[in-house]
Amino acid sequence: MGKITVETCHIDGLKVITPQVFGDARGYFMETYNYNDFKAAGIPEVFVQDNQSASKKGVLRGLHFQKNFPQDKLVRVVSGEVFDVAVDLRKDSPTFGQWYGVVLSAENKKQFFIPKNFAHGFVVLSDYAEFAYKCTDFYHPDDEGGLLWSDPEIGIEWVLPEDCELTLSEKDTKWPGIASFGK
Repeated sequence: MGKITVETCHIDGLKVITPQVFGDARGYFMETYNYNDFKAAGIPEVFVQDNQSASKKGVLRGLHFQKNFPQDKLVRVVSGEVFDVAVDLRKDSPTFGQWYGVVLSAENKKQFFIPKNFAHGFVVLSDYAEFAYKCTDFYHPDDEGGLLWSDPEIGIEWVLPEDCELTLSEKDTKWPGIASFGK
């Protein structure tokens, strides 16, 4: 049990994972994480902390990262639907400053693996969403960094909910753009 399908994208390191779901008249069962399966799929990282948040439609969280204590993340949606985005901040990467986005939902059960040195954010598309993620390092509040979600240089084509104003934290409206990182 616990087999997974892994899709890659044009940005090295990012992976979309779809678990095998076993369903019957009672409902379903799936393994959301199995170290051996993930290691065999090229994701050998060891996770040390799990987090979960709940947000309403139109909430945009991000784009966040840890500066000196970067984290690999494995993210998924437990309830509802979000558009999830990662931006490459690896200065030696040929895809520095590029982004990739994927719709994650309780229905599609997809997960998104985001390596260290990526900014991460999401916007809630459903009326309500619960978002869960694993991290390979502990959260250090004084180490948080961010990128402006709407930076035209990055050019994220956000999937946004219809007939809804975005809700952002004050800090998420004030992060700098990718130009502040240089290359």
